[in-house]
Formats: sequence, C-alpha cells, structure tokens
Amino acid sequence: MALIPDISGFPLTDLIVGSQIYLPPLFKAVLLGFPVWLLVHRQLRDWMYAGDVWHPLLMDLSFFALSVCLSLGLIIILQ
Repeated sequence: MALIPDISGFPLTDLIVGSQIYLPPLFKAVLLGFPVWLLVHRQLRDWMYAGDVWHPLLMDLSFFALSVCLSLGLIIILQ
C-alpha cells in the first residue's frame, strides 16, 4: 500500500489551484473587453488625441482598463 503525502499546504499547489480559478475569467475579460475598447476608442479618438484632459496614451490605457473591468463584471454577473 503506497502512502500519498499530503501536499495541500505547499505554495505550488496553491498557485496551480489559483491559476485554474482566476486566470481563465481574466483572459475572457480581456478578450471581451478588447472589442468594447475598440468601439470606445473609435468614437472618442478625436477628443482623446486633442490632449485636453490627459496624455492620449494614458486615456487609451484607462479606457482599456475600464472596458476590461466592465467585461469582467459582466462575466461575473452572467455566471
């Protein structure tokens, strides 16, 4: 009879379980948020590139982060 060691407290198993739980929804959110960002970017491109509020790259990045957060929230609500 083989004894199976208890490895539930080791960090590697926590990392493997954590990646299975958290990474796939994040990838789904990025894939869903990218088309949303493309639509927002296209609509607000002239206003962003005028530079009145922020640097255009910061505005682009903030809109991308907001679209990913919105899509992650949508994924959480719909599950």
